[in-house]
Amino acid sequence: MTKLQTIRSREIRTAGVFLLPALLLLLFVFAYPILRAFWLSFFTQNLGTKLQPTFSGIDNYLRMAGDGRFWHSLLTTSIFTTASVFVELLLGLGIALILNKPFAGRGAVRTIAILPWALPTALIGLAWAWIFNDQFGVANDLLLRLGILEQGQVINWLGEPTLAMIAVVFADVWKTTPFISILLLAGLQSISPDMYEAHAIDGATPWQSFRQITLPLLMPQVLIAMLFRFAQAFGIFDLISVMTGGGPGGATEVISLYIYSTIMRYLDFGYGAALVVVTFTLLVVAVALASFLLTKFNSKNAVPN
Repeated sequence: MTKLQTIRSREIRTAGVFLLPALLLLLFVFAYPILRAFWLSFFTQNLGTKLQPTFSGIDNYLRMAGDGRFWHSLLTTSIFTTASVFVELLLGLGIALILNKPFAGRGAVRTIAILPWALPTALIGLAWAWIFNDQFGVANDLLLRLGILEQGQVINWLGEPTLAMIAVVFADVWKTTPFISILLLAGLQSISPDMYEAHAIDGATPWQSFRQITLPLLMPQVLIAMLFRFAQAFGIFDLISVMTGGGPGGATEVISLYIYSTIMRYLDFGYGAALVVVTFTLLVVAVALASFLLTKFNSKNAVPN
């Protein structure tokens, strides 16, 4: 073994020693609860069993297949996730393009733009619940001042199913779009300005440069941002819990709220564990698919040595 190999081996062992505490912490915080939930999903543990686990095999999963409330909450989660992530990507890309341009006070604007993401989600949810309040909210007052609503007319934003979904999506987009914009801004700053100058010399328009240079080179950051936001939006709890509590009539009850109600309100731990396992599996599948697309894209667009 050469001296270089010896040094390399020593560095690997040292890195392993420093990483071991973090790995043990991750196993304790993430692996154990997941394995515990998977084990409990094969048992029935509720008030009917006096909270004592009774082995029931796959009964919880069979029950889930016929649970209309589960499928409705899964559909609601899918609608919320798709709408919020799609709008956030569009707005985040637009904001990132603006913040990437040189202008006076750009540093201050970048700092201010990230503030909604930094604020506590529960506090944001409470603020938006008041904004969309049908009697005292700013939303109806603004529409009244613009002449869209007549005096005495109100819109019950959080009391009508479709409007309630629009309200929670709007609040989530307002809070999390800065996160998307910062990620995409980092990607834009990695693109050399010389590429745009050479493209312009060849007679390309700004739109052609955006479509042929910006989008292809920014796609890895777009996929990463979409991956992060999908996982966060799919598991959203606090914002919707504060704004609507899953109402009206379950119109905004996402899967996390249903799991919370099953475990904490009805004390049905076995079935709740099965819901957790299925939700976690869906997230793993989504992450694996996004990672596959990202790897495939990077390999396709890799620059040869």
